[in-house]
Amino acid sequence: MDGRAVAPAAGTVLNALATGTGSAFAIDLETTATVELTEDGDVVGEVAGQPEADTTLVERCAAMTIDDYAAQAGLDESTVGARVRTDSEVPMASGLKSSSAAANATVLATLDALAVADSVERIEACRLGVRAARDAGVTVTGAFDDASASMLGGVTVTDNTADALLAREEVDWHALVYTPPEQSYSADADVSACERIAPMAQLVEELALEGRYGEAMTVNGFAFSAALEFSTGPMIDALPDVAGVSLSGTGPSYVAVGERETLEAVQRRWDERAGTTRLLETRTDGTRTT
Repeated sequence: MDGRAVAPAAGTVLNALATGTGSAFAIDLETTATVELTEDGDVVGEVAGQPEADTTLVERCAAMTIDDYAAQAGLDESTVGARVRTDSEVPMASGLKSSSAAANATVLATLDALAVADSVERIEACRLGVRAARDAGVTVTGAFDDASASMLGGVTVTDNTADALLAREEVDWHALVYTPPEQSYSADADVSACERIAPMAQLVEELALEGRYGEAMTVNGFAFSAALEFSTGPMIDALPDVAGVSLSGTGPSYVAVGERETLEAVQRRWDERAGTTRLLETRTDGTRTT
């Protein structure tokens, strides 16, 4: 049996490293996972075009999904294996939630292969992927904020310490992403530095829960750029024209949101910097089987 699912990337409203509360929104960059069930009990992953890539996360996602749902599918979990392949538009280690997108796509593709996807609530599938990410050691916070935005679409606000969804809202923005040439792995982030700016994170949380996402993003961006020692130059390039702009995750990407015409002007400024820019739309439909 085969399964296939597609998950969007996400941008940051509030980085959860400071307080455990985070907020993110889905954007139109996708990761696709295909899962073929086998009868040998082994779970093997691969990343398209990257033969040396670490596949621990997707393998844990598939294995844990099989453990939890094979019986519901009428199968013996001890004998069910999987071949997992991911193909992604999302640059790795860029702050655009590539791990969350890969986890969500893999979990849902595995549920699809088991023929139980329609009976599992999307938020529960999301929590399963978060558990797998923690188990694989690819996240500090569990990234429930990023994962929920990718799984559900729209903007989400979450308590990552309890994997609790505090708020979700659909937004209609265009999004501009600037990704410098370097990579930045979230597991390597200076958590203690982030914890010292907790009062600013609490302000961002208040703004986000009031639906003032653009302002929340911008405050978050300045605070976490300082804590993680990233330049605020790209943010200055975007202000005051955009609705919001922030360092995304633990960097190095920056994401601005607003009207398309405004973002096109910002894109011309960002194009003068080394790296790549992408003009996208936000997503409201989240992860889906295909």
